Amino acid sequence: MNAELFKHGRFSWNELLTGDPDGAKGFYSRLFGWEYEIFPSEEMTYNVIKSGGEEIGGIMKIPPQAEGQPPIWRIYVTVDNVDETAKLAEKLGGKIHVPPTDIPEVGRFAVLQDPQGAYISVITYAMK
Repeated sequence: MNAELFKHGRFSWNELLTGDPDGAKGFYSRLFGWEYEIFPSEEMTYNVIKSGGEEIGGIMKIPPQAEGQPPIWRIYVTVDNVDETAKLAEKLGGKIHVPPTDIPEVGRFAVLQDPQGAYISVITYAMK
């Protein structure tokens, strides 16, 4: 990733959660020319989206804990400290939808909801 994306407040990652990752991959590769690199894990298969060889996001199956949720693009904003950001969001009237959680070898993230109801994800990367 571009080092600029590790700075606090920067949009840094885009992620599609969908019931049909293969269908989505086909659609977006034809639409935008995206390529994919597959990262299988015990929990899921994660498809990293590449544009011009640069990693820009991912596509994954909607996880079991979110079953019934419609497909959604999730954006991530880099923060210096996920835990502090989540606490501040609550103090400002927001909600924590997914509490601060570690992603091995990637960093720590949380999903927040602003007072108007919009969701946004925050992340602190391990590899700054």
